[in-house]
Order: sequence, then C-alpha cells, then structure tokens
Amino acid sequence: MPILSGQIVTAGQLNRLQPKTYRAAATSALAGPATNGDVPGATITLTTEMPNAVYVVDAWFDYRITSTSGTALGSGNISVDGAIESEYAVFRDSHAGSGSNFTDSVGHTYRGTLPAAGSHTLKLVASPATGQQVNIYSSITVTIYEVV
Repeated sequence: MPILSGQIVTAGQLNRLQPKTYRAAATSALAGPATNGDVPGATITLTTEMPNAVYVVDAWFDYRITSTSGTALGSGNISVDGAIESEYAVFRDSHAGSGSNFTDSVGHTYRGTLPAAGSHTLKLVASPATGQQVNIYSSITVTIYEVV
C-alpha cells in the first residue's frame, strides 16, 4: 500500500519500512547420509505484521568430508514454513584424495514472499552424502521487508 501525498503516517507504518534481519548458526553437525535433514540450530522463527512480506535469505553450508571414499554430491536448501525451496546450493565431493579433513563452504541466496501475516519458520536443510557432514560453521541470515 503506497503512502499518499498529505497522508498522516503512523509509527507502525514507519516501523515496517525498516527491514528486519535475523541470524542463526548451526549448533552441531548434520552427518550424512541425510535427505533434507534439519541443520541443528540453523532455524529462525519470526513474526510478520502484514501479509506479503518479502524475505531474502543468505544461506551458507559448511561441508566437510569425513571419509576418503567416493565423489558424491551433497546439497543445501531452505525450508520456509515446512516447504522446501526449489533451488539448491550444491557441493561436489571431488577431493576424496585430500583425506578426511577437506572442507568447503557453499552459499545460496533465496527470495520469496510470505503470503500471510503471523509466525513463520525459516531453516537450513541439507542432504549430505555418506562420508560428508554439514558443520557448525553453517548459517542462515534472513532479512524481512514488510509492506506499509
């Protein structure tokens, strides 16, 4: 809803004009194999005041190879109110000869709309393959832009 010429703007409208940022980091590792497993601790629950708030998520997944076998594909994603987004951050385990301590951080940015006002949960989910884990250096940062 636009602010019109001559309109008296309320404190609530001004508060919603300022983006709100939330951040959570993983608290423990998610070991593979897993399919869209919750990354422990990387969950944000927030409340929007108006419908159609826009979210922008900066998601980072810190993958670690825990064995020296294979060249498997791992992925990370976000879940928004229980629905997993269609785009993935992808990790290719191509360093099997490097030993079991190779790590790599992969990121992805997501943008979407929260159609209803109220409580929302956004979290990291990941699918590490056997011999991979998503480490505690993974994090999710969410910025919410509300309509006036």
